[in-house]
Amino acid sequence: MRIVINLVLAAIVIGLVWVLISSIREPIKFKAEKQKREQAVVDRLMKVRQAQEAFRYMKGGFAPTFDSLSQVLRTDSFAIIKVIGDPDDPNFTGEIIYDTTYVQAYDSIRTELGMPIDSLAYVPYGGGERFEMQADTITYQSTNVPVVEVGVRRKVFMGPYKDPRFARYDADYNPNSVLKFGNMNAPNLSGNWER
Repeated sequence: MRIVINLVLAAIVIGLVWVLISSIREPIKFKAEKQKREQAVVDRLMKVRQAQEAFRYMKGGFAPTFDSLSQVLRTDSFAIIKVIGDPDDPNFTGEIIYDTTYVQAYDSIRTELGMPIDSLAYVPYGGGERFEMQADTITYQSTNVPVVEVGVRRKVFMGPYKDPRFARYDADYNPNSVLKFGNMNAPNLSGNWER
């Protein structure tokens, strides 16, 4: 009888130790996975922002869809203007010459981004989900300005950690919050991770 009681107590102790280890391991694993996944999404958003800035340089506004962004970056060119002479020097009496050359955007962008342009739309760890993108022109301080906003809800890329119960391990965690850059109400390309 004493042996049975000792075995039952030993099993209970082992079970409690396992529960304790699991309760310590889960928040550590969550925080590590959250940091890894968010950093991958932020890196991709920064590349999308670079591509949007290149698009704005060529077209004067932002791309409303990833298809139009990809199309322009594949087929259009950057204008590089070399100024010969100093237009800001009031004592300069010579002729000011503007020499314009065009460079294919695709090669420059692909090299700078380090990835295919078609991959920009897809959320890392998102299982094929795409970023949400909006672009428009607004009147801001009596001037028409282009605006853009690109982002994704955290629950799209957090996989098994998209459940709101994981907020108990991180007070700032909300799976329905959006990781994004840009603003549809102001000319701002800042990312909300840069605060």
